[in-house]
Amino acid sequence: MGLTIKVLLGVVFGIIIGLIINLSGLNAEGHWVNTYLVDGLFLVIGKLFINALMMLVVPLVFFSLICGVCGIGNINTLGRVGGKAFLLYLMTTAVAIAVAISLSVSVGLGEGMTLVSDATFSAKPVPPLTEVLINIVPSNPVQAMANGDMLPLIFFSILLGISMLMVGEKAKPFVRAADIANEIMMKMVMMVMAVAPYAVFVLISRSVAELGLDLLNQLAGYVLVLIAALLFHLFVTLMLVLKAFSGLNPLIFLHKMRGAQIFAFSTASSNATIPITLRAVTQRLGVNNSVASFTVPFGATINMDGTAIMQGVATVFIANLYGVELGMTGYLTVIMMSVLASIGTAGVPGVGLIMLSMVFVQVGLPIE
Repeated sequence: MGLTIKVLLGVVFGIIIGLIINLSGLNAEGHWVNTYLVDGLFLVIGKLFINALMMLVVPLVFFSLICGVCGIGNINTLGRVGGKAFLLYLMTTAVAIAVAISLSVSVGLGEGMTLVSDATFSAKPVPPLTEVLINIVPSNPVQAMANGDMLPLIFFSILLGISMLMVGEKAKPFVRAADIANEIMMKMVMMVMAVAPYAVFVLISRSVAELGLDLLNQLAGYVLVLIAALLFHLFVTLMLVLKAFSGLNPLIFLHKMRGAQIFAFSTASSNATIPITLRAVTQRLGVNNSVASFTVPFGATINMDGTAIMQGVATVFIANLYGVELGMTGYLTVIMMSVLASIGTAGVPGVGLIMLSMVFVQVGLPIE
């Protein structure tokens, strides 16, 4: 059974247990179920999982971004194909999250509901855009890492990766070390994500136990908006890009790529789908092998449109639930964070959750 199915089962069973506790009055103040289970065991396990996610964010972003940039190859011989692919991937990611945020804001996702259990939460004010832009360049990258300041960390990591590319052969040992460190971090991610279904179960159980059916109504809205944003991006945005740049009929494209799409959906992994995608674009679409062998793995590494959409919808949803006004500056920060982070986001199940926590930290939203 895949991780995605396990997490979904955790959500379903969490909702069931939470509703039982809420509707039967077991969440009353002083009741042993509320004291030892909801605000006891569930709280501890949930906090431990959140702390584990936060533990991974800084080293994962640092090493994965370096590897993502260095994976481009020789910067001097990257050529027109690589440059165009890079710009196209970043553009579609930016459009994806802009669509997600616009749709979420337009329907008022998460508005009209207050999280009673976190009524004391106070978000840090979103800084003005000028301050955000100035702070992208860190005066002290080590301090940025220690403070968990993501934008300066992302900038420093990308700049370091580009510098390693420019140095060339002499930097190979550092590139190799970063690659090994990134692989180690991915193993840690898989270890943490192995317990994600159980952590999601207790987090959902506790939230539903405290908030009841009101939370379920909001979650249903979140899921619908997320699906709508994904479908719009797939069938409108990407098909327009396809038609504009290739002239290929979108229906023909979708038909010939159906195998890769089904495999990607079932595995929830861009990296695992690379061999299937390569075979489809070369054998069924007739793309030159030298072009496909570069752009497909490259795209699987930096073109994380689905993750970006999830981050956009989730950010608006949580901000409205907590009554946090992000404003234009906050939304632009989310777009920048998602686009830059997508360069190093690994194409394996579960990493998007860690990247989402990174976005939340940057705009002052609670990770819980």
